[in-house]
Amino acid sequence: MSTQPTIAEGDRVVVTGAAGFIGSAVVRALLGRHAKVVALNEPGGDVANLQDLDVDVIEVDVRNSDMVTKACDGARFIFHLAAIYRFWAPRPQDFYDVNVGGALNVIEAARRGGCERIVYTSTVGVLGLDGAARGEAADETSYADVAHLFGLYKRTKYVAEHEVLRATAQGAPVSLVLPTFPIGPGDVRPTPTGKLVLDYLNGKIPAFVDTTLNVVHVDDLAAGHLLALEQGAIGRSYIIGGENMGMGALLAGLAAVTGLPAPKLQVPRSLALGVGALSQLVEGRLLKREPFAALEAARMSTTNMMFNDGRARAELGYSSRPAIEAMADAAQWFAKNGYVVPKRLALMN
Repeated sequence: MSTQPTIAEGDRVVVTGAAGFIGSAVVRALLGRHAKVVALNEPGGDVANLQDLDVDVIEVDVRNSDMVTKACDGARFIFHLAAIYRFWAPRPQDFYDVNVGGALNVIEAARRGGCERIVYTSTVGVLGLDGAARGEAADETSYADVAHLFGLYKRTKYVAEHEVLRATAQGAPVSLVLPTFPIGPGDVRPTPTGKLVLDYLNGKIPAFVDTTLNVVHVDDLAAGHLLALEQGAIGRSYIIGGENMGMGALLAGLAAVTGLPAPKLQVPRSLALGVGALSQLVEGRLLKREPFAALEAARMSTTNMMFNDGRARAELGYSSRPAIEAMADAAQWFAKNGYVVPKRLALMN
């Protein structure tokens, strides 16, 4: 019977997408365990999240199998987080090349290098949400209707997860993490999830749609990644989340921790979808620039995204802090790092 791996001091651990929002949180968690972290970052990518951290930073394009193999050589563990997490890109094929091809390159590199365990970061976006309309939280057994996988991010992550599980069936030692809605410090880009918080801080959410999100602190999500490696089963998926809360409650929570007013106007879902469709057509297709309100973002804002992370809590010993703390940390980080316009910043607590 095989024993569970344990991250030991000095272990060589590779993290792809290491300078990203979740990736950098995983790096910090690994450094807390005194691992020797090899941080892979896209060529020319922003490494602000890795400044002052004792890591080896290597520029690697995950689409290049030779580069990935070389960088992963000798790693005991690999956390694969590199992905395109956006709702639009000028070249749609990039979603497939990075999200699917990159994952396959990392798994092959792990095989060649004798890596002991891989943690692959998927997304709850690959799960079915039919029950959410009835107030039922989705879990790891909720399969998706592929016709409802709107947007290239969800589609390519769905394909990537399929390929990862196929590789696992052929012997790759992979556990899978499915993050929910992470917020917190270090969201440099910001990600679509952080953008919701930032848009609120900058007064760009005059109204909202009645929907539900599962909010988790990014550092709790990072801790869940380490638990998946040390306590998780090979081939098993784990939702790592926090609190299910309505959009109104989320905005009210942000108002409570910032002192900024919460929007009161609630709009129909059909209106949000209409704006998203128009923005996607005019800006995305005709003007070839990122839409102000991407259709996939509109669809996300009109879908009840309730999730049950009971498996991770029961099998991994996972726990999470209150969502209000995640909101406070995210708001403070954006404020301190120049993301909030002066007029709104002056009104914050």
